Formats: sequence, C-alpha cells, structure tokens
Amino acid sequence: MSAPRKRRYVPESDENHDRWLVSYADLVTLLFAFFVVMYAISQVSESKYRVLSASLNSAFSARDGVQLIELPAVAPPRSALQIELDQVRQARAAAKEKERRERAQRTMTELTQALSALTRDGQATVTDGALGITVDLDATFLFGRGDATLEPAARDIIAAVAGVLLYSDFPLVIEGHTDNVPATGRGMSNWSLSALRAAAVTQVFEEQGIIPARLTAAGLADQRPIAGNETEEGRAKNRRVSIRIETYSTDRAALNGAPANAPVEVPEGSLGSSFPRL
Repeated sequence: MSAPRKRRYVPESDENHDRWLVSYADLVTLLFAFFVVMYAISQVSESKYRVLSASLNSAFSARDGVQLIELPAVAPPRSALQIELDQVRQARAAAKEKERRERAQRTMTELTQALSALTRDGQATVTDGALGITVDLDATFLFGRGDATLEPAARDIIAAVAGVLLYSDFPLVIEGHTDNVPATGRGMSNWSLSALRAAAVTQVFEEQGIIPARLTAAGLADQRPIAGNETEEGRAKNRRVSIRIETYSTDRAALNGAPANAPVEVPEGSLGSSFPRL
C-alpha cells in the first residue's frame, strides 16, 4: 500500500494574487499621473496646464470617481493692437466732444446776438444749463390773450431763431407754458393752449427748413412755473414759450472708456433725446 500524497498548502493571499496585481497596476498608474502633475506644476505655463488637463481627462474618463479640475477660463491679455485701437477711439471721442462744445458755444453766442433787442427789453432770456441752451420768449408779444396764433412780428423773431439753429444737429424741444389762470374759450384748457402754442412755434421752425426729426413740441400748462402766480408780474413770466437746444454730450460713455454700445447718459428732464441725431 502506497503512502498518501501530501497536499501543498496554498495561502489564502495567493488565491487573490491576481486581484492584488490589478490594484497594484492602478496604484502605479495613479502615482505616475501624480508625478506628471507635479512636474507640470514646476513648469509655469498656462498652455501646458490646459494640455495636461485635457489629456488626463481623456485618459481617465472611463474610470469611475476620477475627475480632474478644469482650469478656469482666463481672458487673454489685451494685445498692443487692441490698446492702440482703444487709444485711437478715445482720442476721436475727445476730439468730437471738443467740437461739440465749440458748436454749442457758437450757437449760444449767435442766439444772444439775434435776440439782443428782446433781452434788453426783458422779453427774452438765453441761458445755458445742464439740459442745454434755453431760450425763453415772453408769450405776451408772441400770442394774443388766450390765443394760439402767432403775431406777424413774432413769426419773424421765430424765423430768426430758426436761422441760427438751421445748420446745427442739436435736438430742439419747444415747450408751451401758461400761468395758473384757467384758459377761456370753448373746450380750451391750459394744457391744450400750451400745446397749441408750442406746435405753432414748431411749425415755423419746420417751415424754415429745420428737419422735423429734430423737433419735439410739448405743452406743459402751468406745471413748470419760473415765478409765483400770486401777482400779475409773476403770471406774466410764467406765460412763455421755451426753446431748448439740447447741446449736452451724447458721447460720455466713449469718453469714459465704456463700450461703444453702452447706454448714453441723458440728463433728467430732457424730452427730445429719444430722437435720432442727424
């Protein structure tokens, strides 16, 4: 009878040998990736970061739980050409602004000269403010009492003002104003009276050749007084027609370095600024 064969003892760890080999391969791969990342970090180059990130994401995309952090997008530095273009744009905007101021000053001087006789008699004023140049004309010599038809002499004065403004491109706002005494006449109110007076002056401007797109007529009744309505003198000052030449800058955004399509800053209270500049 032969002796029994001895069985070789196989440790449990050897049975899982293949499984441990697979995990060891993963560990080596991850260590390799780690050292590649460390090497890349030592070389400061944004382009290399992005190439490395894309490559590693592609290599490990099939492995669960592995996701590399993408580098945030960084705006490219402005080129010398872009800086030069910005400087040219700002220089042109500054030159245009200077030319606008010169035209506004010239318009102010010509209006003052054309209305010098009326300003001496207190029937007209020419002022320059945040909304532009404002010409206030006393309604007493423009219209009859409670009437919206221009007097013949008044038409000549309005035509003279139109001649000064004909070749400029500034928007024009014509406002009719009344005192607080209710208007007389059938179906007439201070609102309708002031609007009709503003329209009458606007019509003369159009007849003199001013492009209608530059014109805005507004009736404001007694809502914009410049004096008290308690006395006849104050009420007489409030009965007026105001011609505002909107000479304020529409290129403030460009002068401040803002984009060309940035919203234009318009002074509060302007009425004609929504119309195109010609």
